[in-house]
Order: sequence, then C-alpha cells, then structure tokens
Amino acid sequence: MGPECVISHRREESEITVSDIKIFEINIKMLTTNMKQLIINHIPLKIHVKEGVFDMKIVVLDGYTENPGDLSWEGLKDLGELTVYDRTPVGDAGEIIKRIGDAQAVFTNKTPLTKEVFEACGHIRFVGVLATGYNVVDCDAASARGIPVCNIPSYGTDAVAQYTIALLLEICHHIGHHSQAVREGRWESCPDWCFWDYPLIELAGKTMGIIGFGRIGQGTARIAQALGMKVLAYDAYRNEALENENCRYADLDELYRMSDVIALHCPLFPDTAGMINRDSIAKMKDGVIILNDSRGPLIVEEDLKEALNSGKVGAAGLDVVSTEPIRGDNPLLQARNCFITPHIAWAPRESRQRLMDIAVSNLKSFMDGSPVNVVNKQVTGK
Repeated sequence: MGPECVISHRREESEITVSDIKIFEINIKMLTTNMKQLIINHIPLKIHVKEGVFDMKIVVLDGYTENPGDLSWEGLKDLGELTVYDRTPVGDAGEIIKRIGDAQAVFTNKTPLTKEVFEACGHIRFVGVLATGYNVVDCDAASARGIPVCNIPSYGTDAVAQYTIALLLEICHHIGHHSQAVREGRWESCPDWCFWDYPLIELAGKTMGIIGFGRIGQGTARIAQALGMKVLAYDAYRNEALENENCRYADLDELYRMSDVIALHCPLFPDTAGMINRDSIAKMKDGVIILNDSRGPLIVEEDLKEALNSGKVGAAGLDVVSTEPIRGDNPLLQARNCFITPHIAWAPRESRQRLMDIAVSNLKSFMDGSPVNVVNKQVTGK
C-alpha cells in the first residue's frame, strides 16, 4: 500500500485505531517528509504520539527567561522532537516563521504569533504561552484555524504578591540605600548611634487599595492585612465571601480617595489601559504610594513622572513599564522616588518550575484530547 493509498483510505479521526497506525508504520520509510506530514495532520495526536509512530515537533521560541539553565526541558522532550531557542527576534516575522517551520506545538513567552505567522505555519495545532498574559498571540487567527491557545494562569500567585510587598517595604525603609551607606563608611563615621536619609514609614493602620482582586490581588491583601493594613478592593466581579472587618470592596473613586498605597493587579484591557493618569492621580491622597507589577501600560508614565516630581505621589514601585526592555527615554527614569526593577516578580525558581510543569501538562492534556487553560474557548466550545 503506497502513500497515496494511505491518504485516500483515511477514515474519520474517531474511527482510526492503533492497528491502522501500525499499518502506516510499516510504510513510514517510503514516505517523503511532506507526505509524512500530511498523515500526521490527519491522525489524532493522542494515537500517533502515544504509539510512537511519529514524534510531535515542538518549538520553544524564547525559552531563556523561563529556563536560563537551572531547570530542565525533559518534560517537553518526552512528548516529542523539541527545539528550544533562547531568544527569537520579536520584530522579524520571517525568522519566527522559519523557526516554527512544520512544528505542531509552539510555545512562546513574548515572541508574537500574528495572523501572518499562522497563515505561513499551517502545521500548528497547539499554542502554549509561557505566561499568564497572552496578548502576544492573535487569538482570533488561532481560533479561525481551530488552534487552542493555552496559558498558565496561576504559577506565580505567591511570588508576585510577595514581590508587591517587597517593593512597598523598600519604599518604606530604603533598605538598599542604607545598606550601601553603611558599606561606604557612613555609619562608622556617624556622630550618632544611628542615621537615616529618608522618612521611614510604618504600614500598620494604613489603607492599601488593590485594583484587580483575583488570585494575586487576594494574596497581596493577605500579606497587607498581616502587616496591620486595611484593604479596599476593586474588581469587576465581586466575591463578598472575601470581605472581613479589614477588607472590603469599594468603587474606584473611593479607593483613590482613601488609600495610602495603591497596588495594581488588574489585566491590561482597553478600559484599563492608562487608568493611572493625571485625572485619577488628582483623586488620590497627597503622598500616595503606587505599586505596579501587573502591566506597564496601565499607567500613563509621563503623568506619573510629573506627579512624583511634584510630590503629589510620594513614591512608586514598578516591576513593569510600557515598553520592555525599558527605553532610555522612558520618563520614569527622570522621576523622583521611583523604584524600577526589570520585570522579575514572576521569576523565583519555584515559580518558574511550576510554570514549566503546567506547560508540560497543558500539552499533554491537548494530546489526550482534553485541552485545559484554553483562553480562546470558542475552539473547545466550553
């Protein structure tokens, strides 16, 4: 039975059996690469991969930030023929298309998968995002081709909540500055038994406003309450079971007016882009502290710079900015009391290992015919 016969006699996926696959395997050496790919695209993945007839081709386009060498890719290697690129030029669609090639499973963190990419890479059957946010993928283009896009929604909850408070504590105590001052000999030569260069802030009794009260927002609230803070939460979907004597929901105007600290934990949508701007800042307390380790474009950076330099905003702790890596002309680099870190809230090893485990599980579930963490749900009908 030649290759043409194999193709012409294929049955519906639900009717294909393992014995059919074994017949294909007998003739595998006769097939050209292109013909072999045609067969792969018409056999259920859970059959042809599990039975070892074909290897799924898996490409990771930008794996370095997830795994700079302290984790293992073995979980994905066990599922197919894996190629990992540390980085892929995000602005070079041609190179992105070339690197994907005839892969069926593609993982990306920040490398964009556009309509052009999907049109050129017709073998893609699964997209895995190595992050929670999935705005780098044209989900409409994926959905039009029946391709599920699966993200990783909860790997960094504790790490990001912890980091939010770390930014706040640095603002309150300037630990890095004072540690460096000691190393420079300033304590040794100090006429007093102690010194401090900035006002130090006690958090107990103050109010934290949290915009976006999902898993990370709730985690931040628990730590804030442990420090003796009151919490005002804003979210489009309220869960009143989360309220207690120290934590309650509020509308945005009340949150702006009452909060000593405002933490952003909301996703970036058209209605949240630029929500921290000149007008919203005017509604806030003088000296408010603003924290953002969610998405940079939530803030109009020029407006925040002006507010920091005028003293209207007392300080800002930011792990994200509008364009990453940060550009040299970002206005926040000229702002007073602005603490900026290079998008690392998510990056403890424990968090990245969870991300890796969930990425592997997402692909396994897809191969078994039951995809999970699908963000373009119209593909699955769920």
